[in-house]
Amino acid sequence: MALKSQKFFSGRGDQSPAGCGCLGSGNALRGAIGPVSHNRALLRTHGLFRVAGTKSELGGGVIEQRPWYLGFARLGIRLLAALVSLFVIDSFTPIDSWWATVLAGQSYSATGDVLVVLSGSILEDGTMGWSSYLRAQYAGRSYREGGFREVVIAGGPDKLSNVPVSIAMGEFLKFQGVPAEAIHLETISRSTRENALYSRPLLSTLPGRKVLLTSEYHMFRARRAFAKLGIQVSPQAVPGVSERAGRWRGRWSAFLDLLEETCKIGYYWVRGWF
Repeated sequence: MALKSQKFFSGRGDQSPAGCGCLGSGNALRGAIGPVSHNRALLRTHGLFRVAGTKSELGGGVIEQRPWYLGFARLGIRLLAALVSLFVIDSFTPIDSWWATVLAGQSYSATGDVLVVLSGSILEDGTMGWSSYLRAQYAGRSYREGGFREVVIAGGPDKLSNVPVSIAMGEFLKFQGVPAEAIHLETISRSTRENALYSRPLLSTLPGRKVLLTSEYHMFRARRAFAKLGIQVSPQAVPGVSERAGRWRGRWSAFLDLLEETCKIGYYWVRGWF
């Protein structure tokens, strides 16, 4: 073993064991390491060279090539720690309520002539999801208390259902006491921008002050998407994530919705849609 190691280190004086000149001359390295039987330095080969030793043996430092998977393990640990920290911050601080308040804005309009209601989620069987239900519930109340003459509900089919969600919301408003002749449906849009785009022809035939009703975290993007297409609306933000943020178990889902909405705002900004 000793002869084999000495033979390996007896090459040219300007080369190191792995072909790297960073370890000094062969003579200097051989003198620093000495016979293998009297030192701790080991040379192991597993397809790649790895040189290890004590600080005194290798001139004050250890040169070692670690397995590739250790880097991924460290990255995974750091990501997990960041996720846990984020969960703790979201669970024990009012960050969700603050975030939703910023997106909702400060202005609020309770009265007008035309109430524009944007649809939300829908289930596979065509019934309203939670966000659509909340918006429809507040739309019925606003119609009764705000003096509105017309209600426009915008929302087409979702990826989970081929039934336009605006139909289910319209039926719900009828049960809330809104006359059927006062309800107008836009049934082909699949996004906030399309809500505004496909509602524009219908809104142009309905005179009067228009009020936009949607969830508070959705208002920032929705109001600007309508304004970009020349539709001036006053905001009426209703509870969405703020309703869930008040309960500990609902905060994480509220946070994810806020994060998704913020990403959509960035996408709309890049596309020039507001």
